[in-house]
Parts: sequence; C-alpha cells; structure tokens
Amino acid sequence: MPGIKRILVTGATGKVGQAFIERFLAEPTFEQFVVRALCHNRVLEPRDRLEVVRGSIEERPFVQQAMADVTHVLHLATSKETPESIMDVAVKGLFWLLEAARTNETLSQFILIGGDASLGHFFYPHPVPVTETQKHSAYPGCYALSKVLEEVMLEQYYIQYDLNGCCLRAPWIMEKDDFKYQLSFGEDVFGGPRWRDLVGAEQANAYLATNTVPVMLGADGRSVKRNFVHVDDLVSAILLALDNPQASQQTFNICMDEPIDYGELGHYLAQTRGFPTVAIETPYVSTWLDNTKAKFLLGWRPEYDLAKMVESAWNYQRAADDPRLIWYPG
Repeated sequence: MPGIKRILVTGATGKVGQAFIERFLAEPTFEQFVVRALCHNRVLEPRDRLEVVRGSIEERPFVQQAMADVTHVLHLATSKETPESIMDVAVKGLFWLLEAARTNETLSQFILIGGDASLGHFFYPHPVPVTETQKHSAYPGCYALSKVLEEVMLEQYYIQYDLNGCCLRAPWIMEKDDFKYQLSFGEDVFGGPRWRDLVGAEQANAYLATNTVPVMLGADGRSVKRNFVHVDDLVSAILLALDNPQASQQTFNICMDEPIDYGELGHYLAQTRGFPTVAIETPYVSTWLDNTKAKFLLGWRPEYDLAKMVESAWNYQRAADDPRLIWYPG
C-alpha cells in the first residue's frame, strides 16, 4: 500500500485503546494508516488494517520488533497500583519504546497519555487552576510516581534527541456506566473513595437500597471539585494531536471545561432522578485542571459536561456480551 503509515498502540485492549482504535479506523482522514496493537494478557479480534502483536513491553527485543516500520506511537500501557510490575511496565517499558523511537528512521511522532496523578490529583491543595506548568507532585503510591517518571522521561528525550512527541495529560477517564459506579456504596464501586469503607457496611447497604448519592466533602468542609474526562473527548484530542505541528514537544491537560462539583452532582441527581444525598467527609481537596492550552493550540473542545456525563452513564444499557469488567480500580 503506497504511503502507508503505521501507529503502534500500547495498552490497546484497555478502555482508551479500544475506543481509539474503533474510531481511528473509521475515520476517512486516517485511511492510509494501519494500527499495530501491542497486546499482552488480552487480545483484540482481527479486523482490516489491524495488526495484533503479542508480547511484554518489559522485554527490549520484543519492543524493538513491535517498533519496526512504525511511524507513530500512542503509548497507553500502564500497571496502576501494582508495585511488583509497575516500574517494569511503565518506566522500563517506556524507556525501551523511546530508545527504539530515537533510532527509528520511520518514526515521526510519539504520543504519551499522561495523568493528573503526576500533579497530585486531589491530594494536595491547588489555590489556582492547574496548568501544564505546574510542578510534578505525585501523591502517595507507585502509580502516581510512575506518571511523573513517564512525563519527565519523555521531556528529556525532547532535550537529548529532539524527539517529536507530546503528552496528553488526562484525569480520571470515564466510559459507558463508569461515572454511575464511582458513586456506588456497594462492592461494585469503581475507583475511590470506597464509600462503604467510610460509612461502614451496614450504613452503606442502607444507602445502597435507597439509591443515596455520596457528596464528597473536602478538608475545608465544602463539596469537592474533581477532574474527569470522557473517553470520547480524550480520543478526540488524540486525533487532533496526530501529525499536528502545534503538538510538537507539548503537554496538554485534556479534561472537562469544569471539574465535577460533588455538591452540584448530588443536586442534579436529586432533581432529575429523586435520589437522596448524604455528605461524606474526606481529607481530599478541590482541583481545577485548566484545558485552555489544548483549546488554543489543538482546536480541541470537550463535549461532556456534568449533565452529559450523568445522562450517558445512567442511560447506558449493557448487552449480554458486555459485562462490567474492571481491569484496574480507577
């Protein structure tokens, strides 16, 4: 195929990877591309213009093989709070990718999906909106540390080797009915906090029976503002960053225009669905990620606000072949 381009997608079987591949292969703009999906424990079904390669990102020979003839890289692979593997997957794996990238004569762009874990998420107070110039400040745990190390490593490859890359920094990524289950008092809660651990199992079961919505209060006693992004909006940002000279060696916050205020969220669910609410005290703080840079340089706009995030999650109907599987807790 003349003029063929090939994008390597790591973490291809995750929520972002699958959503990206589905939309990318359907976009006429990218019809000259082939997707090479790097899979380890899980695998994708065969389809046109999709190459599936099996192996571990921790192994340099395999990464070199996967990077052969690649023109673009979208790096999504991670390991969350698993100390036994996270440095091998997130840090060493990225290092092998970048080492292959800097000597790859066909490579034109490297895109890293970062996270607001590198900025402390809602663990540390931020008195002003958080821009891309904010100093790295990992919260306790190995996952946040790995996100800092990833961003710093990529930045150093800009400096050392003039690599054409960019980092799209996303907060908590929602898809399907994720947003609904992050409010659950049950064992099926998605991510944290685990509300039932804060109130006790007996009280949690009572709240669960009445569809009660937790309203997270921060250390200052006010409802917490927390950053989210829908996977569809993140995929839109990735597509806009591809081969975009404005993205070269830049970091972008990719998030909703405003963080979700748990007080406003509780009010919305009370008004639209009659759900009762209960205030839950936590040690967390409000943060506001600023997405102005992505709007200005990429021309990107998020489609999801509080109402659309709620309605899409509560209206989502799972098919029999679409069980709710959580590979990582958040």
